[in-house]
Amino acid sequence: MSAVLSRTRLFLAFISAVSWLIVEASAPPVQAAEQSDRFSLMQSLADSDWHAMQDERWNAYAQATYISSWKPAFPAAYTNLNGSPHSLSPDAERSFTGTVTAYFGLKAWTGGEIYLAPEMISELPLSGLKGLGGSIQNFELQKNGSASATWYKSRFYLQQTFNFGGGEQHVESGQLQLGGYKQNRRLVVTGGNLSVLDIFDKNNYAANLRQQFFNMAFLANAAYDFAADARGYSVGLAAEYYYDDWTFRIGRFATPQNPNDLPLDFRLFKYYGDQAELEHRHVIFDQPGAIRVLAYRNREHMASWNDAIAALQTNPAQNAANCATFSYDSTNSNAPDLCWARKANVKIGMGLNLEQQIREDIGVFLRGMVSDGKTEVYSYTSSDRSLSFGAQISGNRWGRPNDALGIGYAGNWLASSHVAYLNLGGVDAFIGDGKINYRPEQVVDLYYKFNLLSFAWMTLDYQHIANPGYNADRGPVHVYGVRAHFEF
Repeated sequence: MSAVLSRTRLFLAFISAVSWLIVEASAPPVQAAEQSDRFSLMQSLADSDWHAMQDERWNAYAQATYISSWKPAFPAAYTNLNGSPHSLSPDAERSFTGTVTAYFGLKAWTGGEIYLAPEMISELPLSGLKGLGGSIQNFELQKNGSASATWYKSRFYLQQTFNFGGGEQHVESGQLQLGGYKQNRRLVVTGGNLSVLDIFDKNNYAANLRQQFFNMAFLANAAYDFAADARGYSVGLAAEYYYDDWTFRIGRFATPQNPNDLPLDFRLFKYYGDQAELEHRHVIFDQPGAIRVLAYRNREHMASWNDAIAALQTNPAQNAANCATFSYDSTNSNAPDLCWARKANVKIGMGLNLEQQIREDIGVFLRGMVSDGKTEVYSYTSSDRSLSFGAQISGNRWGRPNDALGIGYAGNWLASSHVAYLNLGGVDAFIGDGKINYRPEQVVDLYYKFNLLSFAWMTLDYQHIANPGYNADRGPVHVYGVRAHFEF
């Protein structure tokens, strides 16, 4: 009986083995494809693990930049009329900035990166940084700087990446960027002390102004009143979701306690700067480009132009008295003062940002933004509407691939209530001649960058600024500049 059972088991095993071979031999192509897909997936996972091992664990970089600007005397029908202190001097002046920055990056854990950037600045602005609205001639200038060297922490933040697949791309090591591989579908969350412009309103041809244009009108949309202290930095949280050629960004950042001042207000549910940006990267005739749509909404303790005018008309005696809150230095007691009208107000704006490579050595850009123009400038430049465009040409075609030639135009406009406020003798953060013959402020910026050594560049720059402070009774202004820039 046991022998019969043994033969039966052997026969069943043989039948099972033959059946399995028949099924496998007759398997449809779909099953074979599934096996191939499983193999590809396993290979992809293996590649990801290998790439993760190749990611930089840490890096360190540094930069040093010196910019010297000079303007000759220019024509002006009047200056600082009726005690207004915010005119650009019509006399010849020299300005300079010197900055040194160290950049440290550390991979703390899988997907987690920590960045630190101590910085130093020494500066001497034209006319105490007064008299130019959206076209400040040197983007490095800060609102509270001095000729004495000042050290501070520009950035200290954590960045966490959550990967969702979709293929990988290689990222070069650089300032505030660890080299390695990033998945095309990922969520990146950044929080801490940084600049809003580290994440929003970027552009390959007009954003990294230590290598590009000099004028602040090309650093970002000039009408983008992004949350920032007097040095241009803030504390906040941002999230970026990458899905192949698309990226969506949102962020909330702290605003200054007072307009254009250094201390930040950390009551982020009461006063804040919100922004959202949608980006699409594309290829047209084999040339890469990108389009970005940006919107911002700020809620801050700030004055509207109309309320400041109404405060003067309602109670001129109070307006003439010293204001208990933050005020700009005007000696004209008959002019409106923003400090009497400050309350919780909202400012909104929307802008467009385009970049397109035309040929391997030619790229063009365009930015434009419209803000509501109802309230004072809180953090950035004196501009309610802005437009900039231009081109950058690398030196490939004349045998110097690391050189670059750039030309750009920028125009800035004010809202009607802003013009009315200035015409009554009011001043804002940067401008106020006592009255204005309103015209848009415009600048043409032309530069040539020489690559001297692998780590050193020298740039010559010329700027033509029309209607400084939006005033056709003054100017035009010619500004000549030179920049020495080093990267290590």
